[in-house]
Amino acid sequence: MDTSPLPKPNFLIETKRLSKSFGDRPAVDQVDLRVGAGEIFGLIGPNGAGKSTLIKMLTTLLPPTSGDAFIAGFDLRRQSRDVRAAIGYVPQLVSADGALTGYENLLLSARLYLIPRSERAARIKEALEMTGLTEAADRLAQHYSGGMLRRLEIAQSTLHRPRLLVMDEPTVGLDPVARDMVWDHVRDLRARLGTTILLTTHVMQEVDALCDKVGILHRGKLVESGTPAELKASIGPKATLDDVFAAVAGKEADASGDYRDIRQTRRSAVSG
Repeated sequence: MDTSPLPKPNFLIETKRLSKSFGDRPAVDQVDLRVGAGEIFGLIGPNGAGKSTLIKMLTTLLPPTSGDAFIAGFDLRRQSRDVRAAIGYVPQLVSADGALTGYENLLLSARLYLIPRSERAARIKEALEMTGLTEAADRLAQHYSGGMLRRLEIAQSTLHRPRLLVMDEPTVGLDPVARDMVWDHVRDLRARLGTTILLTTHVMQEVDALCDKVGILHRGKLVESGTPAELKASIGPKATLDDVFAAVAGKEADASGDYRDIRQTRRSAVSG
């Protein structure tokens, strides 16, 4: 087996045979993933396909069992602290503190990200303006709508201007209006700051609307990757991404996911 180190990549994310097993069960199986700087990359697949496990590895929350990865030029294994400084992460579950105001949540994040005291006020003001939350800055986060709360969480995770923003199911549980506002903010982040965005989603409309490229995980393997148009063309002239998903996952998608997966998804939707 080739054990040579992965060279410094030309991509913001580059993995080589990245794997994670739990006991004898491989959750992520030798994934080779490349995401270019400034891209919005969507990761799709049925529940249990390995998306969340892959995300947790790329954000240093889980150590890989084997394989290599570079994030923003930093070795995931050897330079995990630098990786964490280069990324922002918006998890599925609510991460903002409902007992704090929007401003206080952002101030706490600014401190955690070690943003210099002299820059905090300006960064927070900019973040509130970008997310349309200026008027709600002094309101407790527990009184925010689902869309407002998600925008606050995105603002928290990008205060330090990360090169990569990772979002796990960013619009789960949101109504169409709130979802569209989150989409607009994601596009704005890329346009203003050049942020590279990796997101997981089950909403094919979201992939079509946002993503430059998409990868499909199935049984822990990255089985397809390309632009939405390329993936649809591979199925047929009138194919949709739903058709692509069905062709890859088949009937297993209906039976995928265990009790824990389903409970977490429903908890996320309710909390939104």
